[in-house]
Amino acid sequence: MAMTRRDALIKVIDSLHAEIEALKTNNVTALERATQEKLAGIEQVAALGTGPAGDDLRALAEEANRLNETCRIYVNLMAANVRRRLQLLTGDAGHGFRPTMVSAYA
Repeated sequence: MAMTRRDALIKVIDSLHAEIEALKTNNVTALERATQEKLAGIEQVAALGTGPAGDDLRALAEEANRLNETCRIYVNLMAANVRRRLQLLTGDAGHGFRPTMVSAYA
């Protein structure tokens, strides 16, 4: 049975759910696997063309987009946490404010 755009979108959605779970649990191996599956699913969707999409396909594409946005939010939150920790470790907890820079412009 040939893969349809619907099948490919469902594969992308499943991999996005796996990505979110891996992000929640900080499982790097699972995150890498889910991301590769997502990219493969996106390639399949693209390879199947861009013919007219009915309500079912639009709903699946919207779901995939929503899940991808959720992944982006998780990644941004993790990056912000890492940035904050690094600032604390380096003594730069003042959000980048450096008094020496101010006097240079006085």
